[in-house]
Amino acid sequence: MNWILGVLFVLIIIFIYSNYARKKRFSKLEKWFAEGWGKPKKNDYFNFYVIGKYFKNNEHKNKAFHIITQKVKTDLDIDDLFKFIDRTSSKIGQQYLYFKLRTIGSIESLLKFDSLSNLFLNNETLRLKSQLILSKINSENSYDLEKLITDKPIEKPTYLKFIYASSLTSVLLIILTFFNPLFSLLLLLVFFINTVFHYKNKENVTYYTNAVYQLSKALKISKELSSNNKIKQHFSDLTFIKKVSKIQTKTEFIAFEKQLSNEYALFFWFIIELIKIQFMVEYILFFSFIDSITKEKESIEKMFCFIGEIDSAISVASLKAGENEICSPSFTKEKQLISNEIYHPLIDNCIANNINLTNTSMLLTGSNMSGKTTFIRTIAVNSILAQTLNICFAKQYAAPFFKVYSSIRITDNLLKNTSYYLEEVLTVKELVDAAKNEENCLFVLDEIFKGTNTIERISGGKAILSYLNKKNHIALVSTHDIELTDLLVKENYELFHFSELIENEELCFDHKLKSGKLKTRNAIKILELYKYPSEIIIDARKTEENNLN
Repeated sequence: MNWILGVLFVLIIIFIYSNYARKKRFSKLEKWFAEGWGKPKKNDYFNFYVIGKYFKNNEHKNKAFHIITQKVKTDLDIDDLFKFIDRTSSKIGQQYLYFKLRTIGSIESLLKFDSLSNLFLNNETLRLKSQLILSKINSENSYDLEKLITDKPIEKPTYLKFIYASSLTSVLLIILTFFNPLFSLLLLLVFFINTVFHYKNKENVTYYTNAVYQLSKALKISKELSSNNKIKQHFSDLTFIKKVSKIQTKTEFIAFEKQLSNEYALFFWFIIELIKIQFMVEYILFFSFIDSITKEKESIEKMFCFIGEIDSAISVASLKAGENEICSPSFTKEKQLISNEIYHPLIDNCIANNINLTNTSMLLTGSNMSGKTTFIRTIAVNSILAQTLNICFAKQYAAPFFKVYSSIRITDNLLKNTSYYLEEVLTVKELVDAAKNEENCLFVLDEIFKGTNTIERISGGKAILSYLNKKNHIALVSTHDIELTDLLVKENYELFHFSELIENEELCFDHKLKSGKLKTRNAIKILELYKYPSEIIIDARKTEENNLN
């Protein structure tokens, strides 16, 4: 009797300590969330291979208004932008936020998302509670839930009926063994045969173990989050929770091994493993589970999006609560792009600028290093953020819903055996094809056709830029080709420029956008400032003067 009381006492102590440790851990985590509010993550490693999997494998992308392509992602440094805006608390939320950043949907869904974000912005208690709940699925393994949504289901083996027969045979042999012990020899033979099939299927089970375990955790998280009425009001359909709950038993069984953590549990696992082999329980339940996953795939994805939407909304709320100047965009139907004090979020102490284009496009000239490319990137990045997260790094932003295309970073391709100019031609052709659509497009181009000679660059560039400026499309073009300014001003392009000052033998840039075309040059002056031989400088200036005359 005393030893029973001793065991109970030990169990009570373990329970009290575990509960205390859990509360202490959550208290520390809550403090960390509170201190990190409004700030970007620090020292986090971003594995974009797994972060981008839901976006890459998502079959619903074709239904979206527009997808941010790999080219635009590279040109606009979208991955670096994501590192700044990502303040999610879960891996599912991180994958969903990345998907959201590269997928432009409808204005209606955007406004609903903004309403949810404002809920967390204005309710610290709810936000902290939700972050603590979401943090339960923040391990690296949580990325694997996406497999159940986007992976093709494993095909059933042709011999599955034999597995059912083997399981039934084991039951019959156990019964017969009570009447005749010799049947135990047959039972042992069946066990050895079953072992082969059991471990042959173990690779499939192992592949899905993490995903299945995360499904079980995600279901519990969804139930916790949906229990809050304020959150529930923002979601019209939560029936997916009941549907996913129907496969919870199978989920717990498949993920059983993942939950083992000590030697006593491992001993228990060994006994269970013998039973699973003898009766092929795991094999049968696994393919029954695969059937259920296939059947409830839509519900699982809805659950994934439910968690992701909440976590992404909290992430955007953190952005709004930070020190950066942020506004909510206005969407119009006219051909216009209006913004006050717009700036790039990744540039420290970035100089803000104003832009007002109505029924025109922009041709931007400027000296080297003056900020031309940065500015057109700034507009494009904010356009994407406006349409995906309903935020802009500006005091005001008004424009239509755009499909965004770019031609900024061009390199030759040795593997495809294509030259720089050919790569340019292929990239710009995508923009030309997009211009045929009726939807508004935003075209962002830097130094068009710089891979060819001057005469054909000017004539070809003028023709293409005139073509892109049709309908309700807007083109933002930066160039060194002053000749284009005289040609395109007649094609409804408004001229802007950046300029510089030279003070104490140093170039000084104010990075302020100015109307009109550039009237100064600095390329040769930069050579002089960097101590090129005077012979080169004199020769260059003579050639420049001759060309101007």
